[in-house]
Amino acid sequence: MLAGYSISSMNNRISIEVCVESLASALAAQRGGAARIELCSALVEGGITPSAGLIELARAGTSIGLQVMIRPRGGDFCYTNEEFETMRRDISLAKKMGADGIVLGILNTSGHIDVERTRELVELARPLNVTFHRAFDMSADFFCALEDVCSTGADRLLTSGGESTVAQGAPVIEGLVRAAHGRIAIMACGGIAEHNAAGTIKRTGVREIHVGLRRPAASPMLYQNPRISMGTMPEREYQRFQVLEEDVLNLRRAVAKGE
Repeated sequence: MLAGYSISSMNNRISIEVCVESLASALAAQRGGAARIELCSALVEGGITPSAGLIELARAGTSIGLQVMIRPRGGDFCYTNEEFETMRRDISLAKKMGADGIVLGILNTSGHIDVERTRELVELARPLNVTFHRAFDMSADFFCALEDVCSTGADRLLTSGGESTVAQGAPVIEGLVRAAHGRIAIMACGGIAEHNAAGTIKRTGVREIHVGLRRPAASPMLYQNPRISMGTMPEREYQRFQVLEEDVLNLRRAVAKGE
């Protein structure tokens, strides 16, 4: 069995993976019944590699699958040699810190999967399992990209079907599930929540879903300076997000009803 695969996966139940960027959210996801967490930082940029400290705390605090994002920066997925070396070192660090799997994606300038470098990272990551993330959704030809991802040896493909939401991308996801023929797990994402999870699973045929479920969290700061933003996005200085146990639990119940 590959590292990070849950008992629910073995029993052919639907596996829920929750994307988190804090220890509090990781713990909430576990309490709510998630099979795995995808640990990231800077989700406002789509997620980048989390710090060593966060990986260590998440591993110490949770017993479910821990998938670590390996992405050296925000923006596109075409990386320099220096960025690729950063990814190699981050994979080695994640392995040492007890991760069950890693999450990555590399494209070339033409929008196709960078098969050679992706395969190198997959081999470096073993025996951890590997998810090819939504860089896939930015590729030029989804079904060609599926074959390329399979050829790299990755275990799982995360996709919204190349659209902003799973509702829009469901026909493509269904096609990918069929085309994969069980060679790789297709994990659906893109606005999946309690109200649409069961329908998404039924329509697409996936057995794994990836969710955010983040809610705004109030800042504890009593004094706030509205004139300054430390980042490039205004009015976000005092805005944070978190995953709540109850939301994961409600999603798990909704999914279970459809199994």
